[in-house]
Amino acid sequence: MPGSSGPRDTAARTFAPCAVVPIYNHGGTIAATANALAAHGLPVIIVDDGSDAATRDILDALVAGRADLRLIRLPRNGGKGAALTAGFLAAHDAGHSHVLQIDADGQHDTADVPRFLAEARNAPDAMICGRPVYDDSVPKARLYGRYLTHACVWLETLSFAIDDSMCGYRLYPLAATRAEIARKPLPARMDFDTEIAVRLHWRGVPVRNVATRVTYPEGGLSHFRMWRDNVRITAMHTRLILGMLPRAPRLLARRLGRAGQR
Repeated sequence: MPGSSGPRDTAARTFAPCAVVPIYNHGGTIAATANALAAHGLPVIIVDDGSDAATRDILDALVAGRADLRLIRLPRNGGKGAALTAGFLAAHDAGHSHVLQIDADGQHDTADVPRFLAEARNAPDAMICGRPVYDDSVPKARLYGRYLTHACVWLETLSFAIDDSMCGYRLYPLAATRAEIARKPLPARMDFDTEIAVRLHWRGVPVRNVATRVTYPEGGLSHFRMWRDNVRITAMHTRLILGMLPRAPRLLARRLGRAGQR
């Protein structure tokens, strides 16, 4: 049953990670990303979120005859969060213990995959969050806008545990993530990354942060829509702040308990 304990829980599994890559029309970069992940020994689940015909053809050619690449095709574009949720559930059903989430657009440094995996081996119950180290390619409006979300997340979790909740380069313990999905569906679009991080923190999942280089490729395709997605993000933070209020005593007690153990 959804959310129930059993042989698929993290504690009962060996360390069996995979990568989940959502894609929507990033046909020019997906092969390099998927092949780099596979080179690190990770099975890769690519979730096609309703891409155009050209991208579908690229994906079909990429996975043909490959046991290390699996393609899930959604019938229409539902958003990054919907694609990731589908990938997480498929990974859980396939018996994986952890999922490495990474974007398809080439922003993230796949050379850091071993560092994420090493952190997860050392702390298998933890969520390993990427902490972006940007170069000069980052749009300044996007960079400065992140600080407002950082402040909201610190309020929503009553902690500074999550350095950056918006980075799409992250490794999840699947048992806790699957249970949280079963408890309440996650957002379907760009607000997914922040909400799942906050909700897993509420759930008691430890957090570790890994510094990783992030670039914005020249001419790269971004699906972030300034007004539409900022409205969604504002609604999400309102929802999460309200959700924090009844949890505040437990969150503060947890924080004080950890401080007393130092």
